[in-house]
Amino acid sequence: MHYTARVFWKKKPEEPFTDNKYSRAHTWSFDGGVELPASASPQVVPVPLSDASAVDPEEAFVASLASCHMLFFLSLAAGKHYQVERYEDQAEGLMSKDENGRMAITVVTLRPNVTFSGANLPTREQIAALHQSAHEKCFLANSVKAVIHIIGS
Repeated sequence: MHYTARVFWKKKPEEPFTDNKYSRAHTWSFDGGVELPASASPQVVPVPLSDASAVDPEEAFVASLASCHMLFFLSLAAGKHYQVERYEDQAEGLMSKDENGRMAITVVTLRPNVTFSGANLPTREQIAALHQSAHEKCFLANSVKAVIHIIGS
């Protein structure tokens, strides 16, 4: 399998660039036709050199991990004939120095809140097992060295 994304940035004519005071706003484009405004995080590069309304790489990283986990969780729940009505995650990433002293997303905490319906309701233990299995199957979780915590139902 092969995945692609187009990242496009262009210098604004009025910005000299070499003074390091250029806009970090850019665009992400994906093969399905979706385009997203992207930027450096305002926590890393202050506004107006960054765009606080755009997606930044760090939050996209956290969202990607949360989304991957959710997709596997939903598939596993469906396979067990559990009726999932709603899934929401308030995921969070922590940037700090890693063991080599470099800044990195070192911990990602997923907080899934899942609502089930129907006669076949899973127990807390069964839900925890679904989350554990989803975590083990998630391609992205298997691709990173950050610690990933899963807190929730």
